[in-house]
Amino acid sequence: MTLAVDGRGAGDAPGGRRGRFVSSVSEINEVRAREPQRIGELLGARRRRDLFAAEGQLMIVACDHPARGALGVSGRRNAMADRVELLGRLATALARPGVDGLLATADIAEDLLLMGALEDKLVFSSLNRGGLQGSAFEIDDRNTGYDVRGTLDARFDGLKMLTRIDLDDPATVATLERQGRVVTECNRAGLVAMVEPFMSRRAGGKVVNDLSPDAVIKSVAIASGLGSSSAYTWMKLPVVDEMERVMNATTLPTLLLGGDPEGSPDETYASWSAALALPSVRGLVVGRTMLYPADDDVAKAVDTAVGLLR
Repeated sequence: MTLAVDGRGAGDAPGGRRGRFVSSVSEINEVRAREPQRIGELLGARRRRDLFAAEGQLMIVACDHPARGALGVSGRRNAMADRVELLGRLATALARPGVDGLLATADIAEDLLLMGALEDKLVFSSLNRGGLQGSAFEIDDRNTGYDVRGTLDARFDGLKMLTRIDLDDPATVATLERQGRVVTECNRAGLVAMVEPFMSRRAGGKVVNDLSPDAVIKSVAIASGLGSSSAYTWMKLPVVDEMERVMNATTLPTLLLGGDPEGSPDETYASWSAALALPSVRGLVVGRTMLYPADDDVAKAVDTAVGLLR
């Protein structure tokens, strides 16, 4: 599969800056083996943009699930296991008009950086992927991804943290303590601290999130109080029933989580559209839903989601 982005191959970066973009997955491997310093050069030269465009709502493509061992999509087991295919789908999504940026772990973000797909995009780093899907320690969600220093060094725009709260699991308090420190560091550094909270529990040996409105509201209340400042704190919340009541629980800017919906695409888009009309909602963060639609038409799925914002 060819991974060229916006017509550029392995030529010079725009504006004659140091570093070159790649055009194939085999070249990514070659750069990583022989020229790993090129990643730092491209990070330093990457064109950035303002947080908000004129339209005021954001469309962010998310891809940090593989690092938690979560490779399935809508019943398609291991759908995200093929990294070449995944990168091709991500490149297609990021190139569509109206897509503002990426949320990802370092491996994926740096592959896309080498491809030239992150020019003029917002980038949010993913903090904690240590709570591996299906593990006995899933709630003890260690900070195994980016940290605040790494996010600053990469010249990214913010950092996202998954915050699952299980009142029956003592590991929850350690997760909250660690993430409170990260929120404090983000606020001091002027980085968006994007908190994704859930009230969670074990059922049938699996961790499941409670998506009832009352549970989401409770998770928002807990997560909003993390850190010594909330000036740069944002929420990343699922679209649930009674979304207006959920959004009344916070004054923090909020992005909607696409997740892995169980209903039809039309039902999903209708629920997103209604929630996006609420005044404190600032956009969408969508991954698997757009990257692996039922008809495999990534561009169409992305354009439909963008149309809800614009």
